[in-house]
Amino acid sequence: MNSVEVGVSYGTCQAILTQDLNMQCVAAKFVPLILTAEQKDWRLSVATNMVQEAESDENFMGQIITGNETWVCGYDLETKCQSSQWKSADSPRPKKARQVWSKVKVMLIVSFDMEDIVHYEYVPQGQTVNQQCGLRDQLDVT
Repeated sequence: MNSVEVGVSYGTCQAILTQDLNMQCVAAKFVPLILTAEQKDWRLSVATNMVQEAESDENFMGQIITGNETWVCGYDLETKCQSSQWKSADSPRPKKARQVWSKVKVMLIVSFDMEDIVHYEYVPQGQTVNQQCGLRDQLDVT
């Protein structure tokens, strides 16, 4: 509904909403996905079980391996030492362009525990990350 449908000016409508009703216009928050009630219940159940397990077993957190995947851009870094050159006192200082991300993007999958990285791998171009590809085979996760 807008101010024309109600029969008042835009300014009057804004004043009523903001001053009289103490409302404000906000944008919706983006979330990765909206979970169903069943998915929310399942997550709550898993989290509750994990908390109970952590409370009863002091080594529980050290047994958890988790992971993440992210896109990484490939480029060759040249160290300061590698880019150094000898020059005479009257010659200009050498110039070096800033590194730019290449067009080569690959998916990096990393698994880690409480202390360190357990495994990482780069997914081959064109490969889809799913249950058939990824860490399930290497970690013997079912």
